[in-house]
Amino acid sequence: MTTGMTPSPIQKIVQFILAIGFTAQLSSCLPLVAGGAAAGGAVAADRRTSGYYVEDENIELKAVKKMETNLGEHAHVNVTSYNRNILLTGEVPDAAAKANAELLIKEIENVRTITNEIAVGPKTSLSSRSNDTYLTSKVKTKFVTENKFPANYVKIVTENSVVYLLGIVTKAEANDATAIASNTDGVDKVVKVFEYMQ
Repeated sequence: MTTGMTPSPIQKIVQFILAIGFTAQLSSCLPLVAGGAAAGGAVAADRRTSGYYVEDENIELKAVKKMETNLGEHAHVNVTSYNRNILLTGEVPDAAAKANAELLIKEIENVRTITNEIAVGPKTSLSSRSNDTYLTSKVKTKFVTENKFPANYVKIVTENSVVYLLGIVTKAEANDATAIASNTDGVDKVVKVFEYMQ
């Protein structure tokens, strides 16, 4: 119902303050909504259940903390969890540290299997790691352009020019992914760490 009265200056100030407060609250929600949508999109394009996707993230966080705390600065260990199957890559100074890395992972709840591909030797250089990042993007791009399977079905990890392939795949998808990665310039070797669908 319209009364025809104009708001007083105090009422205008109150309305202005309420409008600013509402806008601030609304804008703070947007990153959460956008972030949730992005994570939801990643899960939707993945064969893992959303629960296993989150569990993999948790396992990786716990594992990285354990590696940093227990192996020291002379070790460079990467932990990748896919459907609770763990891939360890990187470098450690001796065989005892490599064995210790695996024991530390076994302490983490819900881990199914461990593939220990850690090399014994000096840590790789920054340029080598940059090259690994570049190789990962090259392989990923080829997965998309060759379009033989949904590219998000296969996770790529590259360490010292060796490409590791993870995912829940069919035999045909595994063969296609391996062939594409093997024929990518700069890749020295491809290691399959797949879980096969029946």
